[in-house]
Amino acid sequence: MTITDRPSWVADAVFYQIFPDRFSMSADIPKPTNLEPWESPPTRHGYKGGDLGGVVDHLDWVTDLGANAIYFNPIFRSASNHRYHTHDYYSIDPLLGGDAAFERLLHECEMRQIRVVLDGVFNHASRGFFQFNDILENGAQSPWLDWFTVQQTPVNAYSGDSPNYAAWWNNPALPQFNTENPAVREFLMGVTEHWIKRGIDGWRLDVPEEIKTEGFWEEMRQRVKAINPDAYIVGEVWIPAGDWIGGGTRFDGVMNYPMTEANLRFAAAGRIADAVVEPVNLTLTPPLGAVGYAAAVTEHLELYPWDAHTSNLNLLGSHDTARVV
Repeated sequence: MTITDRPSWVADAVFYQIFPDRFSMSADIPKPTNLEPWESPPTRHGYKGGDLGGVVDHLDWVTDLGANAIYFNPIFRSASNHRYHTHDYYSIDPLLGGDAAFERLLHECEMRQIRVVLDGVFNHASRGFFQFNDILENGAQSPWLDWFTVQQTPVNAYSGDSPNYAAWWNNPALPQFNTENPAVREFLMGVTEHWIKRGIDGWRLDVPEEIKTEGFWEEMRQRVKAINPDAYIVGEVWIPAGDWIGGGTRFDGVMNYPMTEANLRFAAAGRIADAVVEPVNLTLTPPLGAVGYAAAVTEHLELYPWDAHTSNLNLLGSHDTARVV
């Protein structure tokens, strides 16, 4: 693969990002009763009950905004409202309407020529992921022990202490995959292939820098592009990412947080509290005037070849960054 393999449609794409739980709730997808009131402020663990049917109900509204692509935060079965704690990579969360709602969504998006990109969380799973749950139940006798990096059994997944297994940012809810294990690697490759075959237009890859296994992302690109050469592969890389996209062997683009920072410093500095952006390492001071903003854009344009720029996901915000207030 070379840089000429980047999907041509991305250069003209306007993405709308959807966090499904809080976007819209349809009337025809059954729900449990213990949901937060829709109009109340969101909480860390509560569910609003938004679903994929609600997305379908508003697709014309999305296109009226000028968007022709949707990036979805995770939609696979999970026990968290944001669904970055994946339980099952092969099924759509039932609160979102399950596989039937997803098939309808794909059909309706295709009718409107809207591209669909899903969030791939492959660095870590969750305590509810079957193989890790088996370790919780069976400890050292679990046949899945080497799917993760476990220092000691029994694992202290709920004790409140630091986990005795590798976990993302030491969060016990997010056990990290052992991608050096060929079975784990093949499982994750199969997930990416499965949903491309189902009809999605690409993957947004969560924290890809944290998977250090040699050749992992190169193989994933090859296998995805073998199914759909026009699929879009974009990585959540927070720093200038020439090594990740310049050679065209891993990602088509990145989420372009340096450009996000420049945009916010120009348009919103002083209107976002420092405490909001500090956890995600964005710097909004000093503010940028027109001359400073032009210099920042010029500097950024010099980082990548032009076709890489047209494939970057240039953000106004994301699940990790502050919204203008």
